[in-house]
Amino acid sequence: MGWYNDLVLPDLSLEDVVRLRKPHPCGSYLWKVVRLGADIGLECCECGRRVLLPRRELARRLKTILPRGTDATPPK
Repeated sequence: MGWYNDLVLPDLSLEDVVRLRKPHPCGSYLWKVVRLGADIGLECCECGRRVLLPRRELARRLKTILPRGTDATPPK
């Protein structure tokens, strides 16, 4: 798929942490990837809410994919 996959559909793996453009109602922008496929499963890093987004919808809402070593979980 070449350039199309790189620019439109993000290359994600499980346990990646992503930052979306708009906050969740709990106030967090950070989500952890918990399912891969045609739909991407995300879990809010603040409240634990799980959602499924089509891959193309996630590509539109995605702001950044955080580096692997980043600790995105809030302190308890």
